[in-house]
Amino acid sequence: MKIAISSTEPDPDAQVDLRFGRCRCFALVDVDADTYDYIDNEAAALTGGAGLQAAQMLADAGVSAIITGNIGPNAATVLEAAGIKTYLCNTGTVGEVLQEYRNGRLSEASGHSVDAHFGGGVLGRDGGAGTGQGMGRGMGGGTGQGRGGGQGGERGGGRGRGGR
Repeated sequence: MKIAISSTEPDPDAQVDLRFGRCRCFALVDVDADTYDYIDNEAAALTGGAGLQAAQMLADAGVSAIITGNIGPNAATVLEAAGIKTYLCNTGTVGEVLQEYRNGRLSEASGHSVDAHFGGGVLGRDGGAGTGQGMGRGMGGGTGQGRGGGQGGERGGGRGRGGR
């Protein structure tokens, strides 16, 4: 059985990356053979759909389960459709959470744990590109549905023209 663990580095002693779609890489672990392999998460740099693309990549790699910190709704839908189980953790190294999984101490998640666009590098509500949760607001008062475009900063603090 092959599982994937979201990781900050390609190392069993690396911390689990709590951002599924934006993690640097995935540890692919053959649980039966106790072997590790690592694949870069090419979806991490996407401006949108990172979780969806990462989920599809892992489905294509033939994993049966994933361990991560958070999972968005689009990724959860793809994983569920592919029959891939999702287990959530709060902290730890790749090796530590693997041991928790083997000992049956991780609970299977049902559905998503965070809203869409949680991980970073996303569009804020007003079109401000930002990092974090993407809750940008256009400087011109554009607080409505996707109004006010521009560049965002930390946590999606959008700078741009308001649409209203």
